[in-house]
Amino acid sequence: MIEAFEQSGAQQLIILGDVLNHGPRNALPAGYDPIAVADLLNEYAAKIIAVRGNCDSEVDQALLHFPMMSDYNLVLLPSGRRIFLTHGHTYNIDNHPVLAAGDIIACGHIHVPVAELKGEQIDFNPGSVAIPRNGHPASYGLLNDKRLSVVSFEGAELVGLDL
Repeated sequence: MIEAFEQSGAQQLIILGDVLNHGPRNALPAGYDPIAVADLLNEYAAKIIAVRGNCDSEVDQALLHFPMMSDYNLVLLPSGRRIFLTHGHTYNIDNHPVLAAGDIIACGHIHVPVAELKGEQIDFNPGSVAIPRNGHPASYGLLNDKRLSVVSFEGAELVGLDL
C-alpha cells in the first residue's frame, strides 16, 4: 500500500479503519505482522487521516503515532466538496449526517469497491488492501480534482466516477 501511495503522488493517506487487526472472523493474511505495519505507517503519520474500525482498539492506538479512534472525520476539499470518512459499522452510506449535494461518503467495512452517485451524495468504498471480498482483488481508493476511483494493486481501475 505504501508503494502505491508514494507512486500516486497523493498528499494524504486516508485509512478507513481496521488498521492493525481484522477481527476474529477473518483469517490474517500469511506473514501478517501488525507491529511492522504500525512501524511503517508511523513513518507517514503526518500524512495520515484515519478513523476507527470495528476491530480497532486503544491497544492499537498505543502503537500508532496518528489519531485513529474517532468514528468519523469530515474533510473539506479545496473544491468546497466535503468527504465524510467513516469505517461503516456505525455510520455508513445509509446512516450518516446530513450532507450537501456532491459531498462524498467514504467507508470501508464491507470491503467491496463502490463509487457511485446515490441521490445527491457520492458513495465510496475503496475495497480492502488486505481482505477483499466478493471475488474482488485487493484495492485502494484515489481522489483527484476530477475523478474518484478504486484501483487494484495491478493498476486496473475497478470502479470510478467523474466529479
